[in-house]
Amino acid sequence: MSVHHLPQPIHPALLEQAKERATKRENRVADRITNFSGSMQFVYLHIIWFSLWIGLGVESYPFGLLTMIVSLEAIFLSTFVMISQNRADARRQVIADAEWKTVQEEDHQNQELLDISNQILGLTRQVHALASAQNDRPAPAPRCSDAAARG
Repeated sequence: MSVHHLPQPIHPALLEQAKERATKRENRVADRITNFSGSMQFVYLHIIWFSLWIGLGVESYPFGLLTMIVSLEAIFLSTFVMISQNRADARRQVIADAEWKTVQEEDHQNQELLDISNQILGLTRQVHALASAQNDRPAPAPRCSDAAARG
């Protein structure tokens, strides 16, 4: 039985954050614990453990030691759940920051494209104005040498 691991992130900001997170031993340990405690293997292990504890009669009912062990485990697991939620929040924040940066860059590029489009529109209008001014001029009178050559 293997523990399900999350796929490696592909977002560059998340890759950087994962690399940073992996530098601390406590983060690596917390990640492994939350991966395991969030798996079906963890559930199966507890079913076997509780069955053996009760079935082999390790202690008599009402199972005071087992209750204490499970309570301590619940305290630690809830802490690891909160650590995992904080980690997920940090990942979401990294993505949000990267997306905001991208939106700002795209907004700047869009403004540049609008400026270029307006310049092209202005030049196009000038070309049309020059062309229509050329069309409105009367045709030049034929020159004498042109008339003699034709006749």
